[in-house]
Amino acid sequence: MTIQELTRSISRELAAGVHPGDLLDQIEDLEIEEKVGLMQELSSEDASLILQEMEDFEQAEIIRHLDRDRVREILTNLASDDAADVLGKLTPEETEEMLQLIDEEEPADFGSLLKYPEDSAGGIMTTEFISLPADIPVEDAIQRLREIAPEAETIYYVYVVDQEGQLIGVLSLRDLIAASDGTLLKSIMRSNVINVNAALDQEEVARIVSKYDLLAVPVVDDRNRLLGIITVDDVIDVMEQEATEDIYRLAGASKVVDMELTEAPVSKVVRLRLPWLFISMVGGFISGSVIGGYESTLEAIVVLAVFIPVIMDMGGNVGTQSSTIFVRGIATGEIDQAEMWPYFFREIRIGLTLGIICGAIISVAAFIWQGNPYLGLVVGISMLGTISVAALIGTLVPLICSKNNIDPAITAGPFVTTIKDVTGLMIYFVIATTFLEYLR
Repeated sequence: MTIQELTRSISRELAAGVHPGDLLDQIEDLEIEEKVGLMQELSSEDASLILQEMEDFEQAEIIRHLDRDRVREILTNLASDDAADVLGKLTPEETEEMLQLIDEEEPADFGSLLKYPEDSAGGIMTTEFISLPADIPVEDAIQRLREIAPEAETIYYVYVVDQEGQLIGVLSLRDLIAASDGTLLKSIMRSNVINVNAALDQEEVARIVSKYDLLAVPVVDDRNRLLGIITVDDVIDVMEQEATEDIYRLAGASKVVDMELTEAPVSKVVRLRLPWLFISMVGGFISGSVIGGYESTLEAIVVLAVFIPVIMDMGGNVGTQSSTIFVRGIATGEIDQAEMWPYFFREIRIGLTLGIICGAIISVAAFIWQGNPYLGLVVGISMLGTISVAALIGTLVPLICSKNNIDPAITAGPFVTTIKDVTGLMIYFVIATTFLEYLR
């Protein structure tokens, strides 16, 4: 299919009401030059619809190659937050050049969004919202709503501001329609408005929207002046982005910048993942040296080697469970700063309980198999100690990192595994050496 045929096909489907996100399959295999050609052929409205559904790195690459007049048309058709997101992926020089292309009334909005960090409330908000003064009657508010609604990101909330632009109340569309004519907005507005500061991290914004089940949350500055709103669709994108980053870090991998991980060159993926594997390899050498240090113990009682994988695997599972649950609790806000230490001590109790149960089981199994009660005692105590320490490490390491403003997800993979393996082996061999004469 030629670009012209594809253009006509996409235009027809968009006109028929097909969601632009459902059309990406038709163009994902195109080369960048072909995608640029498609954006050039589509109407500016259709091109903006398709562009905003693409990945960030694709948007930036297409904008760089498009004709400058077409760039201006597409950016002015995008919502201010979407346009700012696109410009935020460009270099400062490219961004400045693009801003010069846009109509005079637009750059102020884009510029105000670009001055905030990309992962802050100010960076993901839109300035296309509806705000009205408090002292106008309902019928006037509805008339104004009809006039400005087409330009707004959402009309479900109407924000009430004073003469200085400070946020003083909020109305739902239902409140407005249900009120009698002549009623002033200040009489029916809710003055206790849930809002976020422009500097707040986007993860915290997502928690607030999720906690209060909001369709949109207003963004204010330090003087409580209304700057913009963040809609639930942007919050969903944030949640997906943050969850993806945490999953990569939990696995000891990093997200590839400016491209999909599945499409990144092998060399780039290898460079990102190799450092974490190197940490694991160093941990393996340390674990090996621990085993080597107790070589005489293993030579004397060879059967001890049989239980090493079982004890290490159980410790690894408990450590991974503890760190994953703790990191998720922090990420979702279920565990706040005040609850971290109480949760830590609770996790120690859980580890001890699991250790006692698993230690008793493996102790009995070792005794039945070898007929030596001391072997069962050594293996059982080692299992108890290893699981307890694994639970402690799996929670303590992310906790310390969180207290020091380091992403705890980074520590939940190779670091916790390495520390847990070394300490587990040391516990096992120290106990085995202590009871060595009874194991012969």
